[in-house]
Amino acid sequence: MEEMEEELKCPVCGSFYREPIILPCSHNLCQACARNILVQTPESESPQSRRASGSGVSDYDYLDLDKMSLYSEADSGYGSYGGFASAPTTPCQKSPNGVRVFPPAMPPPPTHLSPALAPVPRNSCITCPQCHRSLILDDRGLRGFPKNRVLEGVIDRYQQSKAAALKCQLCEKAPKEATVMCEQCDVFYCDPCRLRCHPPRGPLAKHRLVPPAQGRVSRRLSPRKVSTCTDHELENHSMYCVQCKMPVCYQCLEEGKHSSHEVKALGAMWKLHKSQLSQALNGLSDRAKEAKEFLVQLRTMVQQIQENSVEFEACLVAQCDALIDALNRRKAQLLARVNKEHEHKLKVVRDQISHCTVKLRQTTGLMEYCLEVIKENDPSGFLQISDALIRRVHLTEDQWGKGTLTPRMTTDFDLSLDNSPLLQSIHQLDFVQVKASSPVPATPILQLEECCTHNNSATLSWKQPPLSTVAAEGYILELDDGSGGQFREVYVGKETMCTVDGLHFNSTYNARVKAFNKTGVSPYSKTLVLQTSEAAGAHETKPVKDTDSEEQTLPFPVPSERLPLRRMSPFSSTLNLQPSFPGRSYFDFRSSPHQLSLHSSLQSLNAPGCSLEAQSASYSQLVDIKKLLAVAWFAFDPGSAHSDIIFSNDNLTVTCSSYDDRVVLGKTGFSKGVHYWELTIDRYDNHPDPAFGVARIDVMKDVMLGKDDKAWAITEGGITKGATIGVLLDLNRKTLTFFINNEQQGPIAFENVEGLFFPAVSLNRNVQVTLHTGLPVPDFYSSRASIA
Repeated sequence: MEEMEEELKCPVCGSFYREPIILPCSHNLCQACARNILVQTPESESPQSRRASGSGVSDYDYLDLDKMSLYSEADSGYGSYGGFASAPTTPCQKSPNGVRVFPPAMPPPPTHLSPALAPVPRNSCITCPQCHRSLILDDRGLRGFPKNRVLEGVIDRYQQSKAAALKCQLCEKAPKEATVMCEQCDVFYCDPCRLRCHPPRGPLAKHRLVPPAQGRVSRRLSPRKVSTCTDHELENHSMYCVQCKMPVCYQCLEEGKHSSHEVKALGAMWKLHKSQLSQALNGLSDRAKEAKEFLVQLRTMVQQIQENSVEFEACLVAQCDALIDALNRRKAQLLARVNKEHEHKLKVVRDQISHCTVKLRQTTGLMEYCLEVIKENDPSGFLQISDALIRRVHLTEDQWGKGTLTPRMTTDFDLSLDNSPLLQSIHQLDFVQVKASSPVPATPILQLEECCTHNNSATLSWKQPPLSTVAAEGYILELDDGSGGQFREVYVGKETMCTVDGLHFNSTYNARVKAFNKTGVSPYSKTLVLQTSEAAGAHETKPVKDTDSEEQTLPFPVPSERLPLRRMSPFSSTLNLQPSFPGRSYFDFRSSPHQLSLHSSLQSLNAPGCSLEAQSASYSQLVDIKKLLAVAWFAFDPGSAHSDIIFSNDNLTVTCSSYDDRVVLGKTGFSKGVHYWELTIDRYDNHPDPAFGVARIDVMKDVMLGKDDKAWAITEGGITKGATIGVLLDLNRKTLTFFINNEQQGPIAFENVEGLFFPAVSLNRNVQVTLHTGLPVPDFYSSRASIA
């Protein structure tokens, strides 16, 4: 019964309904509360003016919602009549149960009648505090609304079923225990509320106040009021209008108000609606039963979640403790090795100290003996032993000179702990979804016929297995660092082809790929070994044929019609689409149980009529410092250049359309080795200041090269048309040197140059330069590098 209490409370006052009336929207209000929330409307919106104009057809006229907005959840707590400037603005209040209501715009005039019987102001409207529908009252006012006798009866039965003490009905916060009841007002009062709201003077002095218990009994014994017609108060309801959905009296039918409507007996419709309500309650009861069972299930789940959480946390703690124990055991083993090395070093040094101490003592004794012999004055006796002493002194000196005074052990420990794999494993330690809703994708297959290397770039292509039924949402491509180190992610996305730029020349990279979806990731593909070019720039290499080997060598052409996803650098997040390389490359394909090996064949000079031996000899003559030099052929990169840069001559010649300096980078980046390239000045007008050097991939493109910390450059205002600027980048020695017309410009320009660098130029519209690549290092620098 307590769950029903909210249904029995007025949305305005928050107390049990007192003389409830039924609004046309089927919601209920206390009659006194309905009077409190009345709002007076302009004369032009009254029912009389509407009927006079022929626009009103009903007793209760709903206000035009476009003209009137008495309530809005988006406003700041105020409602207003928006259709007329003269309409009052009334502040919005909250009832005890949280519903917003509107008090009257002006306090009601003083009257000697009870609130329920006081006259209603003319042209008043009322807004339902629950559905917010507004309507204008006619001349009958609130008397035109039917009274809800059924709700009154339910409230009486509910109050009688409660054995608690009667509470005051006018206390605002915590209701106090009632001390009296007014039979005329039908209200229970505590002493403070009686003195404040029901003083014993004026018309209220004639009201009869009785004890609360007596008032409850009088309420219970009072005869039930018979429901009468709202239009004819002396007539009882006897029929029911189906169209109007309201009970009517005999006089209403006589007057012809419902002449064209279907009218049925009140008792029959009462039984029919009771039956319909019972049937509706049966369905609602089933839903309530299901909701109760669902709540029981949820509460059970809460308990199971708590139990499983405790169990899982204990398991997790145990697993982490096991890892910590294993790490502590390994720590103890490593410390034992360190202690062993420590003891060994101490033993060697101490033995050397002991040996050196003995020899030093012997040497000191021999020196003192020789000094005493020198003091003797007997020449014959001295000559008898001098030769032997001289030999002993020289022999002792020679013994000290044979590494005796060199420590046999260094103070440094020749041990290096590599904890990076373990740290990576710890960082990758995560939960595995065992109960997957769908399987993970199949392992991708690398398409060897579409994989290639060119200069210091590598293009890889892959696909899903033909019979795979699980879709992949994306792929993860990983490469190592070219030295057999850890793998790192270089691409994550939906594409199935990727070109990675900025790799090291003459280096071997391992590549692998895996697929992923919402469930998880697939196993890695087979590892692909890629060899970047040692002498880059040849457009085509010949296939290597080995007839004696059991392994088959297959030539794989590079398709030029596809657009692979191009990765600028394994350390950069910049991605752009560029066509694949126009040339062809061939690789050796070898199969093994663990990996696929893809080796780029060495590129020849391709001289006409030259044998392979002659080409190799010519190549060795060109490259004297093979370990330091990796000749690279490249052009300017339109993809990373400023939009004002103008390209020509297969992207080898550039100029600019702006008077401001703009930066353009080379397409190839360098991170190790020795590289040399030149730039010739094709046009030089009005003494501009072009800059030449190297830069990072993220250098500023709209300022002169070298203005930020991402570029290293030289600016020579004395150059003229036809001059040649040489740039020598030695990443082995971490230096940058510049030449003008084959003459070195001062000493080394920059030192400690380390990282990934791209050839760079900044120029304006007064300058045009042409790039020359694939050049050997200057002879004098090659000789100096060989000597170093």
